Amino acid sequence: MIATNKLNVGIAEAIQTLETSAISEERKSTLKMLIDYIQDKVNSGESIKLNFICTHNSRRSHLSQVWAQTMASHFNIKSAYCYSGGTEATALFPIVSETLKKTGFMVTRISEGENPVYAIKYSANEHPIIGFSKTYDSDFNPTSSYAAIMTCLQADKDCPFISGAEKRIPITYEDPKAFDNTPQQSEKYMERSLQIAAEMFYVFSKIQTN
Repeated sequence: MIATNKLNVGIAEAIQTLETSAISEERKSTLKMLIDYIQDKVNSGESIKLNFICTHNSRRSHLSQVWAQTMASHFNIKSAYCYSGGTEATALFPIVSETLKKTGFMVTRISEGENPVYAIKYSANEHPIIGFSKTYDSDFNPTSSYAAIMTCLQADKDCPFISGAEKRIPITYEDPKAFDNTPQQSEKYMERSLQIAAEMFYVFSKIQTN
């Protein structure tokens, strides 16, 4: 897929439609915790490591990881590295990958089995995001000096302590799983994906790099 401003065309077009004005002041206060964390890292010249955590690492945490990494690239925040994990490992729900494809991501399934691995590209010339379900403390993820972004209430309650995290930030989302196997499934997954995209756009748009 041809890229526009580094990003795949579909993603660039989706970004043009995001409604950050719909983000409430209360929600902006929550997002400010993440903005401040990223800005502090930029100011100190340190790497920004963000681990998005949900119970099963199958839906919301992956959408958050993918959109955060995409927005970091869009705003030229080169030192940002985004991860995801769960309190248990299951599998990336297939509708998540389908939803991302509809928004312009190039998604390639690179392994089979009960927990397949996906390569997710937001740009033809950037390294793909590797998507598969894992626990938040997996060897694939950072072990220290990272922010734990809690994307679901259950994981936030179940994990009062996240090993290695220097900051814990609850940015929770409603689970689109509630609409699985219903006529609204595709619509609700896209709705949640674009909500996360808008919020990650808002976060990274606030980062000052000069």
